[in-house]
Amino acid sequence: MERKIRNQVTGYRTIDGAGVNLVRVLGNGTVNDYDPILLLDSFDSMNPDDYIAGFPMHPHRGIETISYVYRGRMTHRDSLGNEDTIGDGEVQWMTAGSGIMHEEKLPASEKLLGVQLWLNLPAKDKMVAPAYHSIKNSDIEEILIENGKLRLLAGEYKDRKGYMSKYLPLDYYDIHLDPDSSITMDTEEDRSVTIFTLSGDAYIGGELVGEKSAVKLTAGNQVVIRSSNIKTQVLFISSTMLGEPVSWGGPIVMNTKEELDKAFDDLRKGIFLKEEIRY
Repeated sequence: MERKIRNQVTGYRTIDGAGVNLVRVLGNGTVNDYDPILLLDSFDSMNPDDYIAGFPMHPHRGIETISYVYRGRMTHRDSLGNEDTIGDGEVQWMTAGSGIMHEEKLPASEKLLGVQLWLNLPAKDKMVAPAYHSIKNSDIEEILIENGKLRLLAGEYKDRKGYMSKYLPLDYYDIHLDPDSSITMDTEEDRSVTIFTLSGDAYIGGELVGEKSAVKLTAGNQVVIRSSNIKTQVLFISSTMLGEPVSWGGPIVMNTKEELDKAFDDLRKGIFLKEEIRY
């Protein structure tokens, strides 16, 4: 059965961090429809003034943040002592778990193009130990497809395997299509599938979807993605729905208001971080 579009959201420009201009696509209002993806922000600028202010040190709990920088660079530093720079096609994967502090700097580059996802953690894993992992270009397989290529950022594609998520299954592909071409993606029927048009418009399940839009698909075992008359770059994200309650406050996402209140109380008391601090 072919998947069709069940829900569509077009991003809007906003400012976050210390003054970063970005396109916010998914957020508080889309939690149920796009479960387990909580947030999707896109960066797309040739003007460094739009983003060099970056995201100063801030807390997270209860989620994983997955940043894909297709063009440009991002430098991560956290309370575990990690410091790492990714760029031009690489991914940083941070498990906030029980609590982490981190910052993200965005150095000036010719072009910044990328996406940050927040992936919800299941209730049983909300308080796991925080961790950081970078997926470098040497770990990312580029697979030639008819009329384009597929970059396997995480998960599995046919018989190929990339970085595997520890807490939720996640297949994450960066698909590039030449003008007026298509790809048919096979999917597990019960998977939650979201597609994001990072660059260019695309026809998804037969419907035209404008650039910087996310679509959630109906159930099915395949979906057809077709480019328009220009090159198209889409992100394909497949996981499993959690179906759990969400209590979200700023950078913290828990399951109940009591858990959320405790997280902010921990912050006020200076006991938010459960792991050794190594700034």
